[in-house]
Amino acid sequence: MDIPQERKVVTEIPGPRSKEWIARRAGAMPSAFPPIHQIVAARASGAIVEDVDGNRLIDFATGIAVLNVGHSAEDVTAAVERQLERDTHTSGVTANEPSIELAERLNALTPGDRPKKTFFANSGAEAVENAVKIARYATGRQAIVCFDHAFHGRTLLAMSLTAKVMPYKQGFGPFAPEIYRLPFAYPYRWPSGTERCAEEALAYALDEMHKHIGEQNIAAVVVEPIQGEGGFIVPAPGFLKGLSDFCTEHGIVFVADEIQSGMGRAGRWYAIEDEGIVPDLVTTAKSLGAGFPISAVTGRADLMDTVHPGGLGGTYSTNPVAAAAGLAVLDKIEREGLLERSRALGETIMARFRSFAERHPVVGDVRGRGAMCAIELVSDRATKEPLGGEAMGAIARRCLENGVIVLTAGTYGNVVRLLPPLTIDDALLEDGLSVLDEAIGAAIG
Repeated sequence: MDIPQERKVVTEIPGPRSKEWIARRAGAMPSAFPPIHQIVAARASGAIVEDVDGNRLIDFATGIAVLNVGHSAEDVTAAVERQLERDTHTSGVTANEPSIELAERLNALTPGDRPKKTFFANSGAEAVENAVKIARYATGRQAIVCFDHAFHGRTLLAMSLTAKVMPYKQGFGPFAPEIYRLPFAYPYRWPSGTERCAEEALAYALDEMHKHIGEQNIAAVVVEPIQGEGGFIVPAPGFLKGLSDFCTEHGIVFVADEIQSGMGRAGRWYAIEDEGIVPDLVTTAKSLGAGFPISAVTGRADLMDTVHPGGLGGTYSTNPVAAAAGLAVLDKIEREGLLERSRALGETIMARFRSFAERHPVVGDVRGRGAMCAIELVSDRATKEPLGGEAMGAIARRCLENGVIVLTAGTYGNVVRLLPPLTIDDALLEDGLSVLDEAIGAAIG
C-alpha cells in the first residue's frame, strides 16, 4: 500500500502506541537486541515509514542498508507474490529457476569477465564465512587478514573479523584463530596526514604480511571497499589496488565485502569497481533482497569449484522466494537507472554536508561515494576528538522527534551516515537534510 511521500508528525515520537508495543517487546524479546529507535512501524512505502501512531518519518536508514530500491517496492512485492504461488521452498533437495537465474545475473554483474559462479546463503555474515571457507580450501592456507574499523558480521568467524569490541564482541570470546588485523587507510585519522595515508598504510600492511604472517600462509585478505559500520570510510586512493596486486602476486584470495556498499549504494553495482580491481570473491547481501533474507558469494569459477560437493550449503540456501526478490531488485535498478540516481543523490548530499561543515564547527570530515555519505563529528577540529555519545544521541533523537530516521556509526560512534533509498525524490531528501542540519545546530547550541 502506497503511503504519501511526505513527513508528518502527529504525536510525540515515540508516540503512545509505540511505547505500548515497545514495552511488550521488552517482555517478549531479549534486551541484547533492542531496536535502534523506540518506534514501531505499521507500514512503509518508498522512503517513508509510518508508525503505529500515524507519524510518517523520512527513512535515512532503510533497515541498515537493506532497501536501496525503497520500502515495499511494487516490482519486488509482485515478483514475490508470484513466486509464493508457485513454490516457497524446495532448496537443497531440488534446484529452482529463480536461484539459477539470479546466479547467472550476479556472475555477469560482478567485476571481471572471467568465468564465475555464485553460492547463496541467508545473511551477510554467512556469505563472509563461506568466502573464507572457500579461500582456505582452495589455497590450503589458514591465515586471514582483515582491517581496523571493519565490520563483517556477528557469527563467530565474522565477529572475529569485525574490529569493534562494543557491542559486537564483548564477552563472546574466545574468537576464531588465525585472524590478523592491520590498519586501514583512513584518510581523516591517518597520523601523518591524508596525503601520505595510502602509501604508508600499504607499506605497513605489506611489511606485516611478509614479516609476521608470511605470504605463503595467507588464504585471504577480506576488506570492505568502503567501510560500513566503521563510519563510511573511503580508503585513500591506491591502498586497495596495492593490496590486490600483492594478493595476485602471492596467490592470496582477495575478498571484497560489498554487503553494505553494493547494489548501487556507492554509485556502481559494486564499490570496488571504482578502484579498478577485479576481486577473486565478492560478498553481497542486504539490498540484494530488498528485505528478504539472501546473500551471495560470487567469484572465480575455479575457486568456487574447488570445494567438494556438500562442502557448502544451508537449509535455506537458494530459496526461490528470496531469489525472486533479488531478480526484481536487479531489474528495478537497471530499468530505473538507479546507479546514476545514486551518484546524483550523492552530489546533493555531499553539497549539503559541505555547507554543514561551513556552519557547524563539530563537522570534522565529510566523505562518501554515490549515495553512501557520512559526516564525522568532533568536539575539536584541531585534535579531532570524537563528539561524545550524549551529543550524538541528542542529534539522532532530535531528528527522530521531527520525523527523520538517521543512523550513527563509526568506531568512536561519532559518525552520522545516510542510507536513503535510491528512489527517494529530491524534495523529500532536502526536507530530511534540513531536519538533520537543524538537529546538529540544536545539539551543539
